[in-house]
Amino acid sequence: MQKIKKGDDVIIRAGKDKGKSGRVAKVLKDNKVLVEGINQVKKTQKANPNAGITGGIITKDMPIDISNIGLYNPLTKKADRIGFKFLEDGKKVRYFKSTNEVVDA
Repeated sequence: MQKIKKGDDVIIRAGKDKGKSGRVAKVLKDNKVLVEGINQVKKTQKANPNAGITGGIITKDMPIDISNIGLYNPLTKKADRIGFKFLEDGKKVRYFKSTNEVVDA
């Protein structure tokens, strides 16, 4: 089980976008995540008429390291650390370490 999953609301803790928040679009294998609207770069794209791609400058989201983000805690309105624990029925869930509130209901 991963601490950060697709669809989680996160806050950036370090880097050029520190303090911004967004939603996780994709979790990559090498401990990196794509966050919507965060760590955007401008790339030049060559036109390819056969594939219907127009050329020009495009804005693209780049991966950010998973250690530089924190899961958004709605109770404290801040980024929070995540831990794992087992419920009485044996189900493994994520919880916020500051409030011991379960993330996965």
